[in-house]
Amino acid sequence: MGKPAKPRALADSEAKSVLRNVRISPQKLNLVAEMIRGMDANKAIAALTFSRRRIAGDVKKALHSAIANAENNHSLDVDRLYVKEAYVGKALVMKRFKARARGRGARILKPFSHLTIVVGERGER
Repeated sequence: MGKPAKPRALADSEAKSVLRNVRISPQKLNLVAEMIRGMDANKAIAALTFSRRRIAGDVKKALHSAIANAENNHSLDVDRLYVKEAYVGKALVMKRFKARARGRGARILKPFSHLTIVVGERGER
C-alpha cells in the first residue's frame, strides 16, 4: 500500500528533459532558450551547434535528452518533433565577498538556473 501513481502531467505526444543547477544567470540562459523555442528539433540542434554562447552546449545536451526520452520512453517519431516549450527558472544564488579598498567589501552574486525543455510531436502536414 503506497500512494497511488501520479497521473502523467504531459500529453501523450510530449516528452521533457530538465537540466538543473546550471551555473549561469537565468537571463543569459533564457536568451538561448528563446532562440530554440518553437523550432523543429533538428533545426534547434543545428542552431545550438553553431551558437557562440557558452551555455549552448549544455542546452544542446538537454535537447538531445528530451529527444531521446521522446523516442525511447514514449515511442514518438523523431523526425516530427519540435521544441514545444523551453523555459528557465531561478535556482540558488551563491553569495561571495570581494575585498575592496579602505576596508570595504563588495558582494558578488553567482546565480544558478534550471532549464526545462518539452518536445512535442507535430501532426501530419
